[in-house]
Amino acid sequence: MDSLTTSLVRSSFKSVGASPGGENAFARAFYAVLFASNPEIRQHFPAAMDDQRDRLMHAIGYVIDQLDTPGEVLPLLAQLGRDHRKYGVTDDHYNAVADALITALANLTGTELWTDETERAWRDAIALIVATMTDAANAEQGPPTWVGTVINHHRVLDDLAIVRLQLDQTMPYVPGQHVSVQVPTRPRMWRYLSFATPPHPDRIVEFHVRRVSGGWVSPAITTDTRIGDTWLIGSPLGGLGVSRRPGRRRLMIAEGTGIAPLRAQLLDMPRLDDTPRTHVFVGGTYPCDLYDLDILWGLSRTCPWLTVVPVIENSDNPWWVSGNTQNPAGMHDLLTGQLGRVVATYGDWTDHDIQVVGSPSMVRATKYQLMAAGVDSADICHDPLY
Repeated sequence: MDSLTTSLVRSSFKSVGASPGGENAFARAFYAVLFASNPEIRQHFPAAMDDQRDRLMHAIGYVIDQLDTPGEVLPLLAQLGRDHRKYGVTDDHYNAVADALITALANLTGTELWTDETERAWRDAIALIVATMTDAANAEQGPPTWVGTVINHHRVLDDLAIVRLQLDQTMPYVPGQHVSVQVPTRPRMWRYLSFATPPHPDRIVEFHVRRVSGGWVSPAITTDTRIGDTWLIGSPLGGLGVSRRPGRRRLMIAEGTGIAPLRAQLLDMPRLDDTPRTHVFVGGTYPCDLYDLDILWGLSRTCPWLTVVPVIENSDNPWWVSGNTQNPAGMHDLLTGQLGRVVATYGDWTDHDIQVVGSPSMVRATKYQLMAAGVDSADICHDPLY
């Protein structure tokens, strides 16, 4: 896309964010137009739309930011196209979405900013997005969804469960990627989970799920999952585990269940011909949050290239888990402090490929602290949508 088109798209989207209600108002307006014009599409979406609206705005914002770096955005759009096959979308659906986006933007931007030139720019951008997604979807030979049967459900903490499933057929994915899952008690509600293990010859996959207060899907997974339940699973997404510069030293930083996609990579790394020196920092609010630490330390004892550094903010477990959950082995080795700050001051990371996984606020804070310590932002990788 040319620079003028990119500039018009970005400036008009920025004006939407600055309008009353901001991006949330735009998301609501978009879905209102889409469902009013195409009521049959409503059946593909959950009754509660808050998460869906948030994810839409996150995706649109990221794509707009990366319009002038096609090497970053086009692979993501292709992945989204393959994933959207689970909805049974057609070309007519894509056209309806494009028209609803244009209508919502025009209504919120205002006549002074929404010119014929601005509309053409948006239609060109949307055409590129749709073409990339549909081409990838049409070229994909795999199924639109996989079926996973729950074979193990282990409640590590009251609010955290490890779930293992066996897939009905082989799913090619890269350790570090994630997928959307739909559980039987929450139809049409897709939750995104990272693989905690690399591909297995027996088609066994593992997910780590923490209950989100007020959430719909995570409480059902942590509390109500039973052996034999079947989940629907979408196509793999994300590029977290794709090595940008093979052989370069690595720094991995995870908060809570963010360790899952990093752990999948660590379990897969011994098969590499030249395993890079790797530091892993795993953090939590309390010692009990480092639920996977024993496995990580076990890996470090057999893998001389791996160093694991646990970090906690509070040295004691909260009262509601004390006595019920054993502290991780080697408690004396835990560092105390805010995870990003501890990592940034621990050493010099300017010659490392860096991955950060956790809550959006944790990722932002850690990235800022690393950059303040001299790390180039281009060396810091985190999933843009998850």
